[in-house]
Amino acid sequence: MRMELCDRFGIEHPIFGFTPSEHVAAAISRAGGLGVLGCVRFNDPAELDAALTWMDEHTDGRPYGVDVVMPAKVPTEGTAIDLDALIPPGHRDFVERTLLELGVPPLDSHSTGVLGWLHSVARSHVDVALRHPIRLIANALGSPPVDVIELAHSHDVPVAALAGKAEHARRHVDNGVDIVVAQGYEAGGHTGEIASMVLVPEIVDAVGSDVPVLAAGGIGSGRQLAAALALGASGGWLGSCWLTTAEYAEGLPVSATQQALLAAGSSDTVRTRIYTGKPARLLKTRWTEAWARPDAPEPLPMPLQNLLVADAHQRITRSGDPSVVSMPVGQIVGRMNEIRPVAAVMADLLREFDETLTRLDKLR
Repeated sequence: MRMELCDRFGIEHPIFGFTPSEHVAAAISRAGGLGVLGCVRFNDPAELDAALTWMDEHTDGRPYGVDVVMPAKVPTEGTAIDLDALIPPGHRDFVERTLLELGVPPLDSHSTGVLGWLHSVARSHVDVALRHPIRLIANALGSPPVDVIELAHSHDVPVAALAGKAEHARRHVDNGVDIVVAQGYEAGGHTGEIASMVLVPEIVDAVGSDVPVLAAGGIGSGRQLAAALALGASGGWLGSCWLTTAEYAEGLPVSATQQALLAAGSSDTVRTRIYTGKPARLLKTRWTEAWARPDAPEPLPMPLQNLLVADAHQRITRSGDPSVVSMPVGQIVGRMNEIRPVAAVMADLLREFDETLTRLDKLR
């Protein structure tokens, strides 16, 4: 499966794999795709630098990229402590009461939350990443500020931006973005309201003559990847399917999160603002259902919502209870039924892709 993007990035397959795990990202690159490490979880730039150094040493010289979270317009922001003071007491009370009802024990210490949602922290991620041999910077919130795009280009690093509408894609290209990721409604994490089958060709028609378009959302098999290319995409952007890989746990017992993912069906997700303050698709659990009750407060805007639930996410993770996990994942979760190495997931994608093309070729 050779596409123009393969030659451009020095990869064997037009499969871009987003993951918060450097172990998974490195394995995707070693398997012939482009592993893209999500940076948002790194509060300390030194931690990101260490992770990227590890990837430099464990990708066998294969290319990789990073993903940051940065709005196009620079927001006014304070420190985590300043922002913490803006969270209403009623929201805190609801979170604590809900955790008690769900049987989630408290932490020994307070968590500062994921600060990667802050614009200043995301900029530090870019600065750190550009000190490494990255081949791509992607932005989960669309086009980053133009000066960030120009900075990346000055290092010969292309920039990708996620889009949920054709008008967003046009704006990204006007800002100088090199690749558009058409992320459909089915996708995990931040996502829009238009399904991939409709969105991908709309964005290809809008900007495909200017930049490559990657399809995201609902892609977890070779058939689905073939469908994405049939819709005009130049490759696939896959995220959820790597969450149940062996490298994600890296030798540890299967976590409560992976147990919940393995047991879920394609209807067991919900699009909600409770994770970051922006609409994001999560696994449906007792935690998400609690936020849908009539007595639940409205989620706060980004980044206040993440700061609000930071301790809760830590407590939920340590509780070891699959029924309350808080995890972004797409509707493709219904196909994620076993723990397998990244190489096996990639091999199955390619095998089924080839089988699909062979079957379709017989229809001529």
